[in-house]
Amino acid sequence: MRTGLARRVLAAGLVSLVAVAGCGVRPSDAISAGDPPSGPVAPPVKITLYLVKNGRLSAVTRPGPPLSPADTLTLLAAGPTAAERADGLTTDVPTGAGPISVTAEPAGRLLVTLSTPAGELSATAVAQIVCTAAAAAPESPARITVVGAGRSGGPRSCPGDGGDSPRVPREPDASRT
Repeated sequence: MRTGLARRVLAAGLVSLVAVAGCGVRPSDAISAGDPPSGPVAPPVKITLYLVKNGRLSAVTRPGPPLSPADTLTLLAAGPTAAERADGLTTDVPTGAGPISVTAEPAGRLLVTLSTPAGELSATAVAQIVCTAAAAAPESPARITVVGAGRSGGPRSCPGDGGDSPRVPREPDASRT
């Protein structure tokens, strides 16, 4: 009785194998698809934000898709990631600063418009915004005016020599109109 069952299972297996093998795929020659890709590989995109560590601005890079200057500043207003906070990084930019818009002005200047009154920002927050906007729009001269609730400060450049740890200005002038 066992050999009859074994023969039926073997026969069913062979029938299945023949059915699968004859499914209509025919052999063919190699098909030419052209040359393989060539050229330089695009470098990964890095987003630069200026956060604060020990009272000094600190450039932080994050991987991500290319962002507009306004989207980069919105990311700054969201604050440091958990890993950045664990590394001692903070921000003076209020989370309510958004929505943020960035407009190119004549003579290569940028106008950053916040939802937060510019006069209520600390000198550190203004420096973070200015340096982050300058990094997000490297093709324009780094002269940036920060405006919010009818008050403006600037035009300003990123303080320091453009290195990773520029000094924060002592005298805020964000209250100038």
